[in-house]
Amino acid sequence: MKNYADILYSYAVTRISDEEQARDLVQETFLAALERVDKFEGRSSEGTWLMAILKNKVIDVYRRNAAGLRKRTETLKAEEEQQDFFDHLDGHWNAAYRPGELGVDQQDPLVQKELGRVLQACLGKLPALWLSVFTMKHVDDDPSEIICRELKLTPSNFWVIIHRAKLNLRACLQKNWLHEYE
Repeated sequence: MKNYADILYSYAVTRISDEEQARDLVQETFLAALERVDKFEGRSSEGTWLMAILKNKVIDVYRRNAAGLRKRTETLKAEEEQQDFFDHLDGHWNAAYRPGELGVDQQDPLVQKELGRVLQACLGKLPALWLSVFTMKHVDDDPSEIICRELKLTPSNFWVIIHRAKLNLRACLQKNWLHEYE
């Protein structure tokens, strides 16, 4: 099982954005596997079986976050930050928040690595529920219906959360990425 620790950790940390919690989830995955090793039928590889256990544990974290066990103040703060994005009269972008070019050199691995670091930091600033929904949709490519069912969201709530998460990510990237490279 030690052969799978790194890949499981990478999967967990990109979906949870909390290194300590990701490590805990990997440990919980191994413990669950040891408890159920007699039920492993070998219809999939050991790695696939461990990944399935971890995915369920990550979804459990998403559900807890969606149920409001995390502070609601982080959501209110993120929504407040968005109030300045658009002109209140015509709905157009305010100049300071208008989307700009990211200016990423696709061929430069150092620039790509730095953008990845900034993006991870921006994802970490999202409220827990927004991060869960965004990750399931855009990292795991889960269908909207599954996300709504797993997190007990209405379709309209789902789309509002996706929209707000994208706005916050855009603003964060513009602030932390574009200003460094202008």
